[in-house]
Amino acid sequence: MNTPFPVSVIMEKRPPANKWADAYWKAIGLIVGEQESSELKLLQEQGDVQQYLVPNLQIQLYKDQCESYYHNMKSPKPSCYIIANRPENAMPEPFLVSMSFDEAHAYLEGGDEEVYSVAIPPELYLWAEAYVIDNYFPEKKKKRKLNNWKKDGGNVRA
Repeated sequence: MNTPFPVSVIMEKRPPANKWADAYWKAIGLIVGEQESSELKLLQEQGDVQQYLVPNLQIQLYKDQCESYYHNMKSPKPSCYIIANRPENAMPEPFLVSMSFDEAHAYLEGGDEEVYSVAIPPELYLWAEAYVIDNYFPEKKKKRKLNNWKKDGGNVRA
């Protein structure tokens, strides 16, 4: 385990697509570093669209997730995954930010939380890359040795 990396999540609220739906929420980005206040903050409002800052979350990396971090970082679109509780008729409440696709997928399968994907900020990418380089040692693929059935006369039974 390493020192946690502080981040804050930017959540965006848009009007619903139809009158029977709640507002549409999504995570649109991360801000690196500690914030002075731990209170939810309205960052911007343009018409019916508002952006809020959810401050002072942390990303923690774990050795047993290194393979997932590695594959995420090598993918065409490396991502951070934001996991949030979704209270009824309210803003989702992010409680976890992860770089592990496996961890995010586990929350998706559970179905009780919302999972959002956002781009990895450059500072966070470099921090995670250093961790993966220090801690990820891919297993060498072993070629399976095949039995030579012709040598044994092709007789499978003993």
